[in-house]
Amino acid sequence: MSGMDAALNHHLKELHLPTVRDLYESFSKKARQEGLSYKKFLLELCEKECEVRRQKRVERLLRQSRLPLEKNMESFELKRLPQKVVHQVKTLLEGSFLDKNENVLAFGNPGSGKTHLLCAISQELLRKKGKRAYFMKCSLLVQSLLMAKRDLKLEKLIKQLSKFDALIIDDIGYVQQDREEMEVLFTLLAERYERGSLLITSNLPFSKWEKIFKDPMTTAAAIDRLVHHSVIMELNAPSYRAEQAKKKKEPRKGGEK
Repeated sequence: MSGMDAALNHHLKELHLPTVRDLYESFSKKARQEGLSYKKFLLELCEKECEVRRQKRVERLLRQSRLPLEKNMESFELKRLPQKVVHQVKTLLEGSFLDKNENVLAFGNPGSGKTHLLCAISQELLRKKGKRAYFMKCSLLVQSLLMAKRDLKLEKLIKQLSKFDALIIDDIGYVQQDREEMEVLFTLLAERYERGSLLITSNLPFSKWEKIFKDPMTTAAAIDRLVHHSVIMELNAPSYRAEQAKKKKEPRKGGEK
């Protein structure tokens, strides 16, 4: 390695340009062969550095998100949903609801695709717009909040969660909380109000949320905070899991059983 190469490598390392450092020799050879101008050579090299950085950032955000990556838009059958919900999904994929700290509340029977849909929307916005998302089952989230409260770290945990643009709480109400669990969950909802988006799935309509929050006043306060700035989706579709199970049991054509 020449003295010039060594100096260039040193400077690129100091400037934190690893892709440029790895590729500048091959790109400079290509530039000579194709007769590229200095600006064109530099542009292509910088574009590659930015592309690799974006890819690495997306990979890092996906790891942090805990999103189930198989639940994406490609594997979701939008045609199964009511037309109103399809229109809502297309609007949500633009991502402006996150900028406005709006919530998304998805209701429907088990197997209707609530979790898949909200995870798919979050994954799209993470990949294409760099939005930070975090997915957790409600039961596990409540247990994490309880442990943080016990260790006098509840405020710290809520502050950590506030860094995410989208907080996906799956199956709220699926497991009915006791009063202490309800209190920490309500604290999170209250702290996030107008400060960050919540994406929530539930098989319970609002009329039955008193089972979650235990008393009418707390229930009303929780619903009021969630609904004030929100998009509500009613997934009145047949169970996707039931449909898939039925297809597997159906005999194949040609008389096969």
